Amino acid sequence: MKIQRMHHVAYRCNDAKETVEWYKKNLDMDFILAIAEDKVPSTKAPDPYMHLFLDAGGGNILAFFEIPNSPKMGRDPNTPPWVQHLSMKVESVAHLEEAKAQLEANGVEVLGPIEHTIFKSIYFFDPNGHRLELVADTATPEMQRKLDAVKWEMLEEWNRTKKAPKQAAWMHERELATQ
Repeated sequence: MKIQRMHHVAYRCNDAKETVEWYKKNLDMDFILAIAEDKVPSTKAPDPYMHLFLDAGGGNILAFFEIPNSPKMGRDPNTPPWVQHLSMKVESVAHLEEAKAQLEANGVEVLGPIEHTIFKSIYFFDPNGHRLELVADTATPEMQRKLDAVKWEMLEEWNRTKKAPKQAAWMHERELATQ
């Protein structure tokens, strides 16, 4: 079996209407579907919810659940906040800079752009506290080839040592030169 694509990725939200409006205003995502139930279809548990679907472009769907009868939403306290995030691609660095300006004009605090050698990105939070990232790829075919050539070796080394392998240390040479 080979997966064709993601059907949707779902997160929890605090307020369904606020979430739809925020994603439309800030990321121009169209609201494409709402499903509301009084019982969970898979478990039959009596737990009303609103399930929202937003068009994230390219056949990708970002979904949210508002579940008002559950305890207040939290996050995994054992995972640093920078780890759990949703990253979405934009067309170019120019589009990334335009997105940053639009977000800031809408009162959204933005971190970046951050240089990752093979892409640039900005980070910000949605009204539910989910960390989001917008990415513009900057990798050359040679960079992609070099990273592809060492991925399995790096994974094996990490698996043995739990220390960052150095096969792709070239990605940080510019960073080290400026320190």
